[in-house]
Amino acid sequence: MPLHSLPRRVPQTGLRWSRSFSTSPRRSNYADTLPNLKIGAHTRVLFQGFTGRQATANVKESLEWGTKIVGGVKPGVEGEHLGLPIFPSVKAAQARAKPDASAIYVPGNQTAKAIEEAIEAEIPLVVAVAEHVPIHDILRIHSMLQTQSKTRLVGANCPGIISAIGKCRIGFQPLPCFAPGNIGIVAKSGTLSYETVASTTRAGLGQSLCISMGGDVLAGTNFVDALKIFEHDTDTEGIILVGEIGGTAEMDAAEWIKDYRQRAANPKPIMALVGGLEAPPGRIMGHAGAWCAPGEPDAQTKYQALERAGAVMVNHPEKFGEGMKTLLGTGVSRPGTQSFLAAGAQRRGFHTMRRVSPISRPTQQKRNLYIKQFQAFDILKQKSIPVSEQTAPSDVSISISVDRTSLSPCIVASPNAEFNSTQSRRFPFSYTETNLENNSLVSAVASYVGLPESSHGKLASLVQALWNIFKEKEAFVLETRLGASADGNLEVRGARFGFDDAAYRSSGRQEEIHSLRNTAEEVAEEIEAEKDGIVYVKLEGEGSIGTLVNGAGLAMNTVDALSIHGGHCANFLDTGGKATSETVKSSFRIICSDPRVNAVFVNIFGGLTRCDMIAEGIILAFRDLNMQVPVVVRLRGTNEELGQKMIAESGLPLHAFDGFEEAAKKAIALAQK
Repeated sequence: MPLHSLPRRVPQTGLRWSRSFSTSPRRSNYADTLPNLKIGAHTRVLFQGFTGRQATANVKESLEWGTKIVGGVKPGVEGEHLGLPIFPSVKAAQARAKPDASAIYVPGNQTAKAIEEAIEAEIPLVVAVAEHVPIHDILRIHSMLQTQSKTRLVGANCPGIISAIGKCRIGFQPLPCFAPGNIGIVAKSGTLSYETVASTTRAGLGQSLCISMGGDVLAGTNFVDALKIFEHDTDTEGIILVGEIGGTAEMDAAEWIKDYRQRAANPKPIMALVGGLEAPPGRIMGHAGAWCAPGEPDAQTKYQALERAGAVMVNHPEKFGEGMKTLLGTGVSRPGTQSFLAAGAQRRGFHTMRRVSPISRPTQQKRNLYIKQFQAFDILKQKSIPVSEQTAPSDVSISISVDRTSLSPCIVASPNAEFNSTQSRRFPFSYTETNLENNSLVSAVASYVGLPESSHGKLASLVQALWNIFKEKEAFVLETRLGASADGNLEVRGARFGFDDAAYRSSGRQEEIHSLRNTAEEVAEEIEAEKDGIVYVKLEGEGSIGTLVNGAGLAMNTVDALSIHGGHCANFLDTGGKATSETVKSSFRIICSDPRVNAVFVNIFGGLTRCDMIAEGIILAFRDLNMQVPVVVRLRGTNEELGQKMIAESGLPLHAFDGFEEAAKKAIALAQK
């Protein structure tokens, strides 16, 4: 990319720009905003939602660390806060303070509006940290982003972006973990990224730039975007990628890594981790985006793709630091032949990819609502779509879902009754599309699934009806199984409809749809946990180890790593980033209500949540709940030494560890007694 297209305050040092940054060098598009990710000491940061409690605390910390904050926005208000100016609008802030980036600290239901205002003001970088942003709000935002070349989005539902070298934090990352260095990190999970950062800091490597892709369905910046930045960043000598179940971003990254290693004379070493290897199919694992849409690969497939591409794979982020230190120290340029997992463990079960019918998966979800098939049929009947429960071998599958790569809705088609990544094909289209009946895309779909030309018009009418439902009801996936009736018409023979609960919970929309949820038919422990803001998934099988973790990504990885070491987990549990001592106590109560549990493994990385607060919660739980099962505790992060001391001096039967592997082995041994 020519230097003249960079934002005018981005210094022309530290990065070697090339044409690979732009897919269309003669026409501006969203890809042209990639250089805006290279933040540093020069970056002037604006806050939207400036005077709120969380933003205020964040601004104080970031200013003290060295971030250059130029003020904030409170709609319709001018004044001063924390010695910095308050602007009545982003447009006014842009004119007077010339910000390079905006940190959006407003609730999920207001986030899209705030992003839109920043786009209109042409703020170069926008970082949205909020969870529970309605999917259709973000689909609309991405339809705007794709038509411009000034604003780059990071998030939503992410810790943000941080330059350890430039002391610039745009987000809520725990600052004590970071140290200036040479490792570029991109991650979906916040807690896994913090573990990764801490590991590289302990190894004496530090970090150059850390970019959070975030855990939402639609990410403004993805793995490939970050990899392109790291490739050309002279501050970055090694690259770490932390992925998880859901979407295809890791597969896209694997293709990029493969190409990079072929064209680069001395490629930078790349390490990676994929969370959710043991995640049950059809479940949403804490993050809003941690689920597989029709035809998407599972975590095992992603792991294999990254390993084949040349990334060194690990089973826990604690291993990144020493692993990367070894790669950089020995000058290894093709690390794909090495592994930092235990011998034989890394491929356990990796070649048994599940193929699941679109109407046979579990219905209990916590971040989205799946309705029953008869309820989906009722919605279809209201659109005059014929339905039937009979099936035939010639049935095909058609879905409308979200394409996470094109950041738009898409039709997913399979020529048989099952969706799988080898036979399914995705057909993205614009969110602003209103008439699919006259769109040639549907004819391409019909041809792909093998429908005769005489049925193309009938499929177009059916797809149009599905698209109308998708938008009107704010669905995130509408899966259907189609077949030909006796009179030659198309009919829906199976349906699995999922709807975005953020539209209801954070924005108060779609009450009629979400009133269809019947909690009496769901797992009692999961409903109880939900009341306390805890995400709990009861795992099937002989699980004897209860897990208590803060952060969805870290919780998935904890289950994965325990399983690789020979353990059997009874649950997935994410206390959330704002866990308190009371939340920990509630978590123990729910975990210990499962009679299978013989031991509890607590794996906490203290970021926003302090380790001493977690230790207090563990001690209170023991005393108040009269707990009988042994507990293994691993505390890392903010105030870890104080938390470990509290556990050690409690006089209770608690087993405290610093390293993950030692703690995991102890928990497994206790669970087997």
